[in-house]
Amino acid sequence: MAVLLLLGFALVRVAGVVFGGGESTSTATATGREEAKDEEKPDARPKPTELPGGGRRIFPDRRVVAFYGNPADEELGALGIGTPDQAAAKLKKVAKSYERKSRPVLPCLELITTVAAAAPGDDGKYRIQVPEKTIDKYYRAARKSGSLLLLDVQPGIATFPEEVRRLKKWLVKPDVGLALDPEWRIQPGQVPGKVIGSVTAEEVNNVSIDLAALVKERNLPEKLFVIHQFTNDMIKNKRQVKLRKGLATVFNVDGFGLPAAKISKYKDFTAATPKGAHDGFKVFFREDTNRMRPAAVMALQPRPDLVVYE
Repeated sequence: MAVLLLLGFALVRVAGVVFGGGESTSTATATGREEAKDEEKPDARPKPTELPGGGRRIFPDRRVVAFYGNPADEELGALGIGTPDQAAAKLKKVAKSYERKSRPVLPCLELITTVAAAAPGDDGKYRIQVPEKTIDKYYRAARKSGSLLLLDVQPGIATFPEEVRRLKKWLVKPDVGLALDPEWRIQPGQVPGKVIGSVTAEEVNNVSIDLAALVKERNLPEKLFVIHQFTNDMIKNKRQVKLRKGLATVFNVDGFGLPAAKISKYKDFTAATPKGAHDGFKVFFREDTNRMRPAAVMALQPRPDLVVYE
């Protein structure tokens, strides 16, 4: 998020079907019709899978506590400090403070998979795509530690659907979610870090409709879907963002500073959260002044379903 400006912009950084590639269901022969009928039978669907720790529903059964970042630089967030396994172990220690008997914690590694950049790059998109082997490494750490992996996207002048499309191989897994970072969604002629980006509800909906379809087709458990925000206009027409069955949609309130300012912003933004969506709150280890402790975070109203540490 805004902490990327500290890197001297070395690493600051359309709509349509996101995943594509639908299978043909056209059949002309009796045999083909029989096969189509078989495909419609419930037992022909993939067997249901569960979330880490069991169950198929995230909220309100669990509270998610996440580390955000990327290994390219520690300034990108807590997740990039140390090895993936070390970050996962530290996360579990932090998450314990949010554990309640009635509501256990689900740890989450939020990896920036597309990092907005100050330079246009070969394709002029002002973003760097993290290598697949890096994503695989963090996925293994997440699975080993019983955590979710949350794939975060900072698209530059690419669109969210464009960037999400390449992530399908991980999003088909039951323990992988998706996060959109509109701060870094800019327009042609703009440079990440010099302007604050934004996203329309329409573009968010174009991503979520295909993500929800993926959940249904693969018989996946509820999938975490996060949209970050720290200005009022970062999500255009926020109330028009559609909530999809199979997605645990969270609007995460970002921004660092003093507790009073963070709490005030949280109250303002959560008042505009669409009914049925969930609220999240971000804590900065380095940039926050008088960093809020877990007890203070849990005292927020509404109490956040997602807590992210950067």
